[in-house]
Amino acid sequence: MSKRKGGDGRLTTALDPQDQGPQDACGVFGVWAPGEDVAKLTYFGLYALQHRGQESAGIAVSNGRQILVYKDMGLVSQVFDESTLESLKGHLAIGHSRYSTTGASTWENAQPTFRPTVDGSIALGHNGNLINTHELAQMVSDLPGPAGELEIKGVVGATNDTSLVTALFAHHPDTSLEQRALEVLPQLRGAFCFVWMNEGTLYAARDPQGIRPLVLGRLDRGWVVASEDAALATIGASVVREVEPGEMIVIDENGLRSHRFAEADRKGCVFEYVYLARPDATISARSVHESRVEMGRQLAREFPVEADLVIPVPESGTPAAAGYAEESGIPFGQGFVKNAYVGRTFIQPSQTLRQLGIRLKLNALEHMIRGKRIVVVDDSIVRGNTQRAQVRMLREAGALEVHVRISSPPVKWPCFYGIDFATRAELIANGLTPEEIAASVGADTLGYISLDGMIDATKQSRDTLCTACFTGDYPVELPDESLLGKHLLEATLQSPTMGRALPVLNNP
Repeated sequence: MSKRKGGDGRLTTALDPQDQGPQDACGVFGVWAPGEDVAKLTYFGLYALQHRGQESAGIAVSNGRQILVYKDMGLVSQVFDESTLESLKGHLAIGHSRYSTTGASTWENAQPTFRPTVDGSIALGHNGNLINTHELAQMVSDLPGPAGELEIKGVVGATNDTSLVTALFAHHPDTSLEQRALEVLPQLRGAFCFVWMNEGTLYAARDPQGIRPLVLGRLDRGWVVASEDAALATIGASVVREVEPGEMIVIDENGLRSHRFAEADRKGCVFEYVYLARPDATISARSVHESRVEMGRQLAREFPVEADLVIPVPESGTPAAAGYAEESGIPFGQGFVKNAYVGRTFIQPSQTLRQLGIRLKLNALEHMIRGKRIVVVDDSIVRGNTQRAQVRMLREAGALEVHVRISSPPVKWPCFYGIDFATRAELIANGLTPEEIAASVGADTLGYISLDGMIDATKQSRDTLCTACFTGDYPVELPDESLLGKHLLEATLQSPTMGRALPVLNNP
C-alpha cells in the first residue's frame, strides 16, 4: 500500500468552497483477465469514470498470491504514472475514483479499502452511500475479537461506510468470503455498488433498489464491471448487461456465477440522467444524451421565450441546450468558454481574489453575447451562486436579456444515497419561488422543467426512479437525522460517551 501527499499546483474545480454543485460519490471498476495488463485496463477505466469523483483514486491488483494497493489524493492522471502501473502486476484488479459522501476527504478514506486476514486479503471499492452506518459500526464493534483478521499497528483509522463493510466481509472464520458477503449484503441499507476482490476472485454487488448504475462487460480473455458502460467502451470491452438490483456476481477461474441476495425494487437515481452520468452512457436501456436533449425540448415547450440565442453552461448543459434550440427554433451557439485545464488542487484563491471576480472556469464570449437576448441552459441550481455569477458575466458581456432554463426541477431535499448536495437550509429552491430565484440570480426569467417532463424524457416508469432530491420521497426509509451525515463516524469516534463502543478501522 503506497501513500503520497502534497498538492500539484493545478487549478481547482472548487474555486469557492461555498459554491459546490452536485457531486457524485464515486466511480468503480473491476477486471478479471489473466494474460492482460489489468492495472492499465483499470487505469483507463477509471479515467473514463473520472467525472464521478475527483478527490482520490486507487487501484488494487492481485497476482494470485498477494494484493497490492496504490492510492492517493487527486485525479487518476495525477495519482498514477507509467512506473507505478508497471509495478502492479496480476490477473485481477479493482479501481476507484472518489468523491467523499461518508467520511472526510483524506488519504485514509481513499479507496480501495484493504483488510488482510489469515485466510487472504480483501480490497473493496464502493459507489453510493449507506444510511445505516451507525448500525454497521456497532456490528463491527461486536465482532468477537480479531477472529483471523491481522492487526496493523500505527495506522490512522478510516471513517467511512466502505471500511465498515470491508471489516464485516473480512470476518469469515467458518465460511467463505462469498458466503459471508451473502450474509452481510442483505443487512446494508442505502445505495451501494461494490467491487471487491481477494487474491483469486472478483466480486460485484448492487443494492436492491439499483440506485447507482453498474454494468457487466466482456473482454476476449476476461470480464469487467464498471459504474458506466462508457468505461467498457474505453477499454474495448463489450456490454453484456446491467448488474441487477439485489444481485452479487462472482468471477474466478471457474467462470462467472450470480447470486440473488435480495428481491429487486428498482429505484434508479433520476439525477444520473440529468447530470451525473457521462452523456455517452446508457442506463436501463436509455441513452443519457438523448434523455438530456429531450429534457431541453420539453423545457422549450414548457417555458418558451422570444430570444436570439440559446447557449449552454458547458459541459453538462450542452445536450439540453441543443434540445431547447431544436424545439424552439432559436439558434444554438457557444456563449461561454471553459478552461479545459481546470483540475483539482489544494490551492484555493483567497477571499480577496474571489471578490475580484477571478474567472478560472468560465469566460463569456462577448462577440456572441453583445446586443442579444440570451437563453442560458443549465442542469440544476443548488445554492444559486454559480448562476448568479454566470448571469452577471453575460450582462457584462452586453446581453440585453438573460433567460435561465434548468433541465431538472427545483432541488429541495438533500440526497442520502451518494450525491453530496448542500444541506436543506442552503438549497435556494427550498425557501424561494422560481420568480424569487430569478430575481436573486439576476435573470429576467427562470424556468425549471416539470417533474413529469423530466421523468418522461428518461423513458423510465416513475415508480422505478428515485426522485427524492426533488420530492422528498425517499425510497429507502431514513434513520433518525442524528444518525445521518457525512462526518457521522468522525463525530462518533470523538464522542466521550460513544467513542469507546465503536471501532477505529485500520485501513493501511
